[in-house]
Parts: sequence; C-alpha cells; structure tokens
Amino acid sequence: MAASNSSKLFRVGRSILGSLSNNALGTSRSSSQFADMDFLSQQTRTFIQMRTNLKVVDNSGAKRVMCIQALKGKKGARLGDVIVASVKEAHVGGKVKKGDVHYAVVVRAAMPRGRCDGSEVKFDDNAVVLINKQGEPIGTRVFGPVPHELRKKKHLKILSLAEQIA
Repeated sequence: MAASNSSKLFRVGRSILGSLSNNALGTSRSSSQFADMDFLSQQTRTFIQMRTNLKVVDNSGAKRVMCIQALKGKKGARLGDVIVASVKEAHVGGKVKKGDVHYAVVVRAAMPRGRCDGSEVKFDDNAVVLINKQGEPIGTRVFGPVPHELRKKKHLKILSLAEQIA
C-alpha cells in the first residue's frame, strides 16, 4: 500500500517538475516559456490585510509587527489607514515589548496609490508607525520617507516627526 502511494507521488512530482529536468539535461526553452515564467514570478501588490508582516519605522522599540485587523474597509488597509498590530520582534529596553498589541498607522505601502495630480506613489516595503489610543505616536522619531497623504488623514504629528515627506 505504501509503495503504491509513493509511486503515485513520484509520478505527480515528476510531471510537475518535468520542465526542470528537461532544462537540467541541456534542452533549451522557447521564448514563450520564459514569458510564462516571468509572468508567474511577478508579485501582485495588494492591500495590507490580516497576518501581513510590516516594518516599524519609529523608535518605539518594535522592529516588526503583524497586522491583526484593518480598522477601515473590508479588503484591507492602504496608506494612512489605522490597523491593529501585534509586535513580533522588539529591541531590548524599548517602550514596547514582544507580544504587545498596539494601533499603528500605515506610512508606506507597496500597493500603488493614485494622487490627485495623476501620478501614483508606491514604496518598496510596507511600514507602520505605532500609535496610542489617542492617535499620538509612541516613538519620538520617524525614519524614512512618509507620504503627504497623511495630512488628509489627520496624522499631522507623524508628518512633523518624519525625516522626509514624499
């Protein structure tokens, strides 16, 4: 019984990986096959949703957080939206500890956002600034560029702490 299951798995794995073994034998691929591989390797940029890992760009003591819930919208959070996040990595001796749950404002998102002048802004990473229940930042500095769309979302304190405004 076990031998028949393993042979079935071997056949399925061989059919899936057949193109890889052909390439290992020295056969060449056509340009359409490369285009298909390029299409599959492209990453689509989506909303910040539940279980998204985000970089923390303030000096609150957290390094990385995970989104628990986006507080606005059904699909997820975009630039300037508030989320609930759990701290996954933290610096020793910081204001926040690993496992703490805090509110956070999305200050950089990889998903493109259109501006009113026709241009669009997108960043290389997803980043947040931790805030308290009153909406004030926990840290005293914000690192990296921050979009000026936060002004419309009433996060003026984050804009005043930021090094760069994009």
